[in-house]
Parts: sequence; C-alpha cells; structure tokens
Amino acid sequence: MAHTSGTRMRPDIEETRQHYEETACRTVFQALDGLTLLAGLYLAISPWVANFTPLGRLTVNNLVTGLAVAALAVGFATAYGRTHGLAWVTPIIGVWTIIAPWVLYGGAAPGRAVLNNVVVGIWIALTGLAAAGLAASGRGRGRGRTAHVNGTRPTI
Repeated sequence: MAHTSGTRMRPDIEETRQHYEETACRTVFQALDGLTLLAGLYLAISPWVANFTPLGRLTVNNLVTGLAVAALAVGFATAYGRTHGLAWVTPIIGVWTIIAPWVLYGGAAPGRAVLNNVVVGIWIALTGLAAAGLAASGRGRGRGRTAHVNGTRPTI
C-alpha cells in the first residue's frame, strides 16, 4: 500500500498556509497581535495594578488567563500558519474575563475589579475577533482552480 502525503490528499493546504503567513506579515495583524499581547500581560498583572489581590480566586484567574492570552498572541505573531486553529480561543477568554467576577464571587467583587475585568475582557475579545476575522478574510480565494502537486492532479 502506497502512502500519500497530506498535501497530496489536501492540495489546498499549502495555499492556506501561505495565506495565513501573508496575513501574519500585514501591519494591521502585527498591531493586533501586539495589542493582544499587551492586554494579556496587563490582565496577568491587573490584580496588583488595580489593587484587588485580596480576591484570591480572581487574582489567580487573571494571572493564568492573562498569561494564556499573552502566549496565544506570541504564537500568532511568530507562527500563525501553524497556530491559526486556536484563534477562536482568544475571544472566548475575553468573554470569560468579563463574566469572571460574577461567576467567581456572585456580584460581591469590588467595583474596581469588575470594571478592570470588563474593560480588559472587551479589549481581548475585540482584538481576538479582529485577528480571526482578518485571517479568515480571503481564505476562500483560489477555490475552483485545480492545484497541482508534484506535477500531478490531486486525488480527492
């Protein structure tokens, strides 16, 4: 039995990777990655900046989710062609950041903690949605063309 490469089975994979790499090189996308990285880092340190460290669960939550957002932003900035499948995670973390004070403390969190999380959560959700939208734009281009791999027609 002959093995075929994944590219031979999915001839559009190289075009898709190329599209994501081109998208990652655009100035707008790099700016969004930078803003997402900064938002993630701020979220991680926000309990100390906004002075709500006595809220232990929210402090740990913001630290962990902030570092996760920062790690995703670094991954998107350095290897978006390979990490684009995780683009949907950033807006979800943003939404979680917004609702976390109510989920973790049932409305008993101080106003500065709630305001901090709402503002940063909205920022993370919007930058994540914008980055995912930029990457998805133009993704369907080239459909209808027959791609050739190693000089042969692909078998689907």
